[in-house]
Amino acid sequence: MRDTEPRLAWHRPLTLVLAIGTLLLAGQALWFYLMGEYHRIPPPALLTPIMLMATLLAPMGGDHSRVAAGLVLACGFLLIAVELSRPTGLPLLWIGLPPVLSLLLLPPAPAMLLNLGLTPIWMALLGAPRFGTDVLLTYLSLVAVAALVPWGRLRQQALWRATDPGDPECRAVSPTHLRERLAGEIDRTDLLGQPLAVLLFHLPQLEIADEQFGPKARQAVLDGLCQTIAGRCRAHDILGRAEEDVFWLVMPNTTESGALLVQQRLSRALEPVVLVETGPLESRTRLVMRHNGEDESSFEHRLRTATRSLATTRDT
Repeated sequence: MRDTEPRLAWHRPLTLVLAIGTLLLAGQALWFYLMGEYHRIPPPALLTPIMLMATLLAPMGGDHSRVAAGLVLACGFLLIAVELSRPTGLPLLWIGLPPVLSLLLLPPAPAMLLNLGLTPIWMALLGAPRFGTDVLLTYLSLVAVAALVPWGRLRQQALWRATDPGDPECRAVSPTHLRERLAGEIDRTDLLGQPLAVLLFHLPQLEIADEQFGPKARQAVLDGLCQTIAGRCRAHDILGRAEEDVFWLVMPNTTESGALLVQQRLSRALEPVVLVETGPLESRTRLVMRHNGEDESSFEHRLRTATRSLATTRDT
C-alpha cells in the first residue's frame, strides 16, 4: 500500500509535464508555420506524435513509464541537437538542458554516465571556433551540480525510511518501533498500576499467497488483517508487526476479560473477510497477559515464545 502511493504521486505530475511538452512542441511547429520559417517545422512536427505516445504511456506505470521516459529523453536530445547546430539562437541556453533532462528521467548513475558520454557530441555541435574550454567547464560543472539533487532526494528518502515508525507494507508499526512502544507501555502501566494485554495474530496464508499468487495477493492478506483490526480497536491501542507473518495488538489498561472480548470481537470481524485469490482470511490468535510486577525482558520473552508457538500450531 505504501509502496504504490509514491509511484502514483510521481505518475500524475509526470503525465502533466509530458502533456504540456507535447502542446509546446505542437505550438512551436504552428508558430514556425505562421512565421514562414518552414525549414524549422519538421523537428517539432515529427517529435510531437512521439511525445503524445509518451504522454499516454506514462500513467500506466512499470515498463510503460520507463519507455515513456526513454521516448521523452530521445525527443529532448534530438531537439537540443538541432538547436545547438544552428548558427544563430541561444546555444548556451540549450547546452544546459541535457544534464537536467537526463537527471529528471533517469536514475542518477545512468544519467551521469549518459551526460559524460554525450559531452563530446554536444561540444562538437556547438563548434570549437565559437566556444572554448569555458563552455566545457560550465557544462561539466552543471552535470556535477545537477547530480546533487537526486542524491539529496535519495538521502532524504533513506532517512525517512530509517525513522518512519510504520511498516512499509501495511497499517502497522514496524518491529523496531513496536518494541520501543511496548517498553514504553510497560513503564507506563507500572507507574499507573494498570494491566497490559497483547493479542497475537498469525497469518498462515501470507507466505502461500506470496509464493502462489504474487505480491498483490500478499498485500491483500495484509490489508485484510490490518484494516479490519485498525477499524475496531481503540485509538491508543498499538498494532505492530512482530514477525513476517505475526502481528501484536498491544492493549494498555485492558483486563483479561476485556482482552478476551476484544479477541472474540476481532475474530468474528475477520471471519467474513474473503480474498479473491486465497478465499476466506485465516488468522490464528493468542492472548498474552502481563503479570503484576513482571519485568520487560520476561514479558517480551513470553511474547516471543507465544509467537513461535502460534506459528507452529493451529490453536485459536
